[in-house]
Amino acid sequence: MKLNIGKNIKRLRGEKGVTQEQLAEVMNVTCAAVSKWERGETFPDITLLQPLAYYFGITIDELMGYDSERVKAQIDDTLGEYWKQYRKATKEGYEAARDIITSAYRAYPGDYRVMACYMWFIAGGSADNDPKVLLAHRDEFLSICAKILDGCNDDRLRLDAWNMRAKILQAEGRTDEALAIYRREFTDWYQTCGQKSEQLFAKGTDEYAFWVRKNLYELFNFAADKLGRTVFFDKGLTSAEKVEKALLYGELLTEAYEKTGEDAFLVVANGFLGRVENDLCYRGGTDGEVAEVMDKHLQTLALLDACIPKNSVIKDAVFSGNPFWAGANGTLAGYLAASLKGTKEGRRAELLENPEYAGVLAKYADANCKRRPQ
Repeated sequence: MKLNIGKNIKRLRGEKGVTQEQLAEVMNVTCAAVSKWERGETFPDITLLQPLAYYFGITIDELMGYDSERVKAQIDDTLGEYWKQYRKATKEGYEAARDIITSAYRAYPGDYRVMACYMWFIAGGSADNDPKVLLAHRDEFLSICAKILDGCNDDRLRLDAWNMRAKILQAEGRTDEALAIYRREFTDWYQTCGQKSEQLFAKGTDEYAFWVRKNLYELFNFAADKLGRTVFFDKGLTSAEKVEKALLYGELLTEAYEKTGEDAFLVVANGFLGRVENDLCYRGGTDGEVAEVMDKHLQTLALLDACIPKNSVIKDAVFSGNPFWAGANGTLAGYLAASLKGTKEGRRAELLENPEYAGVLAKYADANCKRRPQ
């Protein structure tokens, strides 16, 4: 068996957040000795194996033969299966995802990715969290956040930890402190990856033009989601009025595209109608209302399909980052309709019993499109 003691000591020391000097002091050896262990030049004295294992909270066997690459591959596979189940968005999928991530949290307590996935699964996702759930798990979540912030170098996971701290503050009624975290730790609109990628290239170059348009599509798609929320969550509108407004906006945006040829208007229409339709589906809209907006949404998506062969940036900017569209072939409208026709449970499955809704999907469903796994 290949001994990986030195590599393991270095990894475990990093996870624990201690320096070579601190470990040397605890083990009553020189800092140079620890350095030689970690470089693989020497091994710790046999009398130090038990103290080292105890210090790091592992067994001697793990200290001597821990294959970090093998374990990392196991964790990668576990998280891959977790996300596969979670993204099914079904009761069975969530239950399977819960079992996977809770088992992983026990099996790999030092892995920051597992910690973060476990924390956000228990919290109910990254948005619309129940304050009661956050407060019930407050101490556990804050402990996870502290571990990530103290020992993890992955900026995304660190931001996840800051985000959870802010959410807990909000649940405690300390909104100003929560917002202060966002102002201090998170970037503003002008410091984003997209903006900086655009500024990497000289104005007037092909690369600059590509990034300007990509950013335009991404920002329009993001803004479309917000526009949809402003309509749906307008307390002054009835459900029927929300549908009327959604269809009007969709029609105006489509007309703007037809008059100008600017496909960014279709990006807005698609994102906006998709958001309103989804909220109607899951937040009290009637079957007929969902069917009306879905019909307009699929019309818009079909128009976007026609634009993509001439402008592949649309698909890259708007659809590639969304797990739903991963592996989609055929037309986007056909893929969405075919996927929804294949739904087996929940509100979407109930809607399939409605002839109007089922008829809308039938108009666009493409038998050659790959369906979303259930």
